[in-house]
Amino acid sequence: MKIAMIGTGYVGLVSGVCFSDFGHTVVCVDKDPRKIEMLERGEVPIYEPGLDALMAKNVDAGRLSFTLDLPAAIEGAEAVFIAVGTPTRRGDGHADLTYVMAAAEEIAKAAKDYVVIVTKSTVPVGTNRKVRDVVAAANPGLDFDVASNPEFLREGAAIDDFMKPDRVVVGVENDRAAKVMSEIYRPLYLRDFPIVTTDLESAEMIKYAANAFLATKITFINEIAALCEKVGADVKQVSKGMGMDNRIGNKFLHAGPGYGGSCFPKDTKALARIGQEHASPMHITEAVIAVNEDTKRRMIGKLQDLCDGKFNGKTVCVLGVTFKPNTDDMRDAPSLTIVPALVGGGAKVKVCDPQGQHEGEGLLPGVQWHDDPYDAAKGADLLVLLTEWNEFRALDLNRIAQGMSRAVMADLRNIYNANVARDAGFVAYEGVGRIGYV
Repeated sequence: MKIAMIGTGYVGLVSGVCFSDFGHTVVCVDKDPRKIEMLERGEVPIYEPGLDALMAKNVDAGRLSFTLDLPAAIEGAEAVFIAVGTPTRRGDGHADLTYVMAAAEEIAKAAKDYVVIVTKSTVPVGTNRKVRDVVAAANPGLDFDVASNPEFLREGAAIDDFMKPDRVVVGVENDRAAKVMSEIYRPLYLRDFPIVTTDLESAEMIKYAANAFLATKITFINEIAALCEKVGADVKQVSKGMGMDNRIGNKFLHAGPGYGGSCFPKDTKALARIGQEHASPMHITEAVIAVNEDTKRRMIGKLQDLCDGKFNGKTVCVLGVTFKPNTDDMRDAPSLTIVPALVGGGAKVKVCDPQGQHEGEGLLPGVQWHDDPYDAAKGADLLVLLTEWNEFRALDLNRIAQGMSRAVMADLRNIYNANVARDAGFVAYEGVGRIGYV
């Protein structure tokens, strides 16, 4: 099949590359000439393990190409995917659908033959029907269908998630569109991966409901972690005991400095807004949003306590600033709350992150960037483990401690523990929801 992918951001590029690896002919479209030039040179504008090699393989095979020319891209395409950004709209928390609707109108004006217009972007319930209205108004004679096909890709593991999904969700209005979507995902169907076919609204809601629930699990265990610190319990043991219950499961029960990234912050806010608009308040989701912000602020208080009540005059080494490992994504990362508090409090902040500097330089002014964690920790009064990159899981803590001005660790991902830190020579250690020492 021929597929056009509108948007070469995280979702669009990963999806386009993976569809081409299924054997489809895929043309990825973007309005940014610099991005298209990069892609045509074989350069990937985002960091995602394995994406560069898979992209090169399918470009070489002639199945994958990139262009600025949308009309040429969709000529002869049986499906056109919209994978543009839906950022949180300022002021009201709703998803901004400007780019989605602009893409829909542009597709409508360029299309000549029957096509399924598929929304891959995360959009509020009812959006696909609005897309239908926009397309029909822009080109009344066009024969088309709309479909909702939300993505469930984890940054850092996106290719595996696409190729071996828990499920594929497809929302359609009729059998004709369902047949096209089934053909697109036929390689997964043949390997018995579940394809869930629903109506448009249910597909849209599944995405928001899933992300809000996962954000709730993270926020719940972070709130439990705060209580564990008060009563002397160990949140890692609590999480393990909870996760063994099959009704709960062990995923997303890792205490830390709060969730971030491209999905959870945006989607929880959008779901809360959808509930308000339909007079059906999402009380749990609204509480999750509030508690997540409280969690980030609680981390700042934890660091301040380890700095004798003030950051002024202290040197702080921060290991990891991306919202999670194996990505360069800084969107809504806890570091964007925590690091500015350190800098604003008068601390000298030294940062090391395997992939975070490119984006982080513009988002975290006033910090020093280092390629080596040992170099970054030299002379520091506080070591903060903020993102659990593999590079930080097996540090020579003795070497780190010996190089610091004052060997104090704030392990906000619970990578290590108090005994390990004490044996390495740290005079103080704090985790999240665990017993530390000062």
